[in-house]
Amino acid sequence: MPISSEEFIEHYPRLYHMAEHGTWPSIQRHGLRSTTALLELFSVNGDRRRQLESHHRPKSEQIQDNKLGFATIRDQGPMSDAALNKCLRNMTPRQWYELLNRKVFFWVTEKRVETLLAARRYRSKEHTVVTLDTASVLARHVGRITLSPINSGSTLYVPQARGRDSFLPLDSYPFTERRKKRGIPNAVAELAIDHAMLDILDHTIRVEHRRGPRVVEVLYGRPDQ
Repeated sequence: MPISSEEFIEHYPRLYHMAEHGTWPSIQRHGLRSTTALLELFSVNGDRRRQLESHHRPKSEQIQDNKLGFATIRDQGPMSDAALNKCLRNMTPRQWYELLNRKVFFWVTEKRVETLLAARRYRSKEHTVVTLDTASVLARHVGRITLSPINSGSTLYVPQARGRDSFLPLDSYPFTERRKKRGIPNAVAELAIDHAMLDILDHTIRVEHRRGPRVVEVLYGRPDQ
């Protein structure tokens, strides 16, 4: 059976987004945008856009504009074309990159964020972690939300099968089946919002500067929390 908004909020009351350190001022100004939305905002076109949007990004890339300032597009290091060719269903790696680049991603449990921050790839790096109120996000954006049972941006170890149906709206997501097999903490891996969340400040509870799993500084805290 699918999951209702009320049940989802009960199980996952907070959402978490991990961004490059130093990008919070840009997120405050421009909202939380997908790669595609950032490229549109910064008027990045031609070969540069195709390279960033339609191909694997082994490292993070910075784009800038005289008026807008700069933005960082995160790397896709945990993926590879070779692995995607093995696990994709009815899609090419290019189509998968373009699909992911049109979405903004959130983890649905703090444990997933902590595990990622402690991973060898990230533990020595600095990050910005944005915590949002799930009820507030769903109240305004539920029509643009999809859920995924896997970490869609990783093909490390044994890559799980994936395709367009890896992202389903709440009313189509097989939550009961996933819950029985994986338990509530792992029944959902990711929540994604199409294109952008421009009203990010309306839903943000806390923003932290972290180095690995350690909180270095609180960049923002909502007064009522």
